[in-house]
Amino acid sequence: EIMRLARTPEIVNWMKSVRRKIHQNPELAFEEHETSRLIRSELDRLDIAYRFPLAKTGIRAVVGTGNPPYVALRADMDALPIQEAGDWEHKSANAGKMHACGHDAHVAMLVGAARILKAREQQLKGTVVLLFQPAEEAGNGAKRMIRDGALENVDAIFTMHVSHLLPTGVMGSRQGALLAGCGFFKAVIKAGKGSNAFLAASAAVISLQGIVSRESDPLESQVVSVTFIKSRDGTGTGTPAQAELGGTVRAFSKENFRLLFRRIEEVMVAQSEVYGCSATVDFFGGSDAVYPPTTNDNKMYEHMKKTALRLVGTDNFRVVEPLMGAEDFSFYSELVPAVFLFIGIRNESVGSVHSVHTPHFMIDENALPLGAAIHAAMAETYLYEHG
Repeated sequence: EIMRLARTPEIVNWMKSVRRKIHQNPELAFEEHETSRLIRSELDRLDIAYRFPLAKTGIRAVVGTGNPPYVALRADMDALPIQEAGDWEHKSANAGKMHACGHDAHVAMLVGAARILKAREQQLKGTVVLLFQPAEEAGNGAKRMIRDGALENVDAIFTMHVSHLLPTGVMGSRQGALLAGCGFFKAVIKAGKGSNAFLAASAAVISLQGIVSRESDPLESQVVSVTFIKSRDGTGTGTPAQAELGGTVRAFSKENFRLLFRRIEEVMVAQSEVYGCSATVDFFGGSDAVYPPTTNDNKMYEHMKKTALRLVGTDNFRVVEPLMGAEDFSFYSELVPAVFLFIGIRNESVGSVHSVHTPHFMIDENALPLGAAIHAAMAETYLYEHG
């Protein structure tokens, strides 16, 4: 019944319209004012109550009894600072901004789920919380939503993300760690008397490459990447007196994160001393931009898989490999049982083949009904089983 509702022409065309309006007016992190206004307008038409603002532009809506249990569904709203290169009727009208990660589709799917759940509100055995979150790309939208009460009373949470790696109509996920945690480091190397800070930095970069290749478990994916290096004279002699370098760290467990951070600092300090310099390292530990790994709760994963199989059948559900990408949904998954699902949008016939975060990225809108249905079915069946 949920799938039938999601596929009705009226709802399909409406979801496409919502998605296209958002796509034409992409807004960056914490600037999603028009996107938020459009969502609230649709919620008002559906007579769905909501709280606004959370995290500046975010929304927390509720459907159901208003009583426990509470299950949350989350969609992100922000776009990227990318100039859209594709050419279609509804391309971005905002220069240098583009929905290059599918968040416009995520919002349309969740609004579609809201409409389905409202139509079936008498069937709900608890409360569905609908979270429309800003600033996923900036890395701190989820944290600010949480601080503003997004997870109040919530027992579990579900989200999904479009994927060009899966064909349209196919869904995929896995138990345990699905997406890597992501952190950053910056080191400042200062030259001692007669020493060269840039030479010390260069040696440190080479030594950092051995941490993963020589010290890490080869069966556990980890990344240490130096992404910038710069130096300045400051002495008038042409010899760099100070160098800065930094980069990113990715791993699938907090334990490996701590180990990588420790070894990076040890390498930076020791190599600098070899060249007569001193080094300090900052890992931005208190920053919202440090993502923990996104890990699927085992029971929530089984619930999601069972629901997905009922919707699309065994041939259209895949256990996917872990990905080194990071997601701020991980902040929710640290606090309540959570599950993250990929929904396929790959369709060569419409040109939906390009990776996210690229100027040619586009989606197959035929995925919208399935996205709305899996959201609604996940929530309704969760409440039925836990109510």
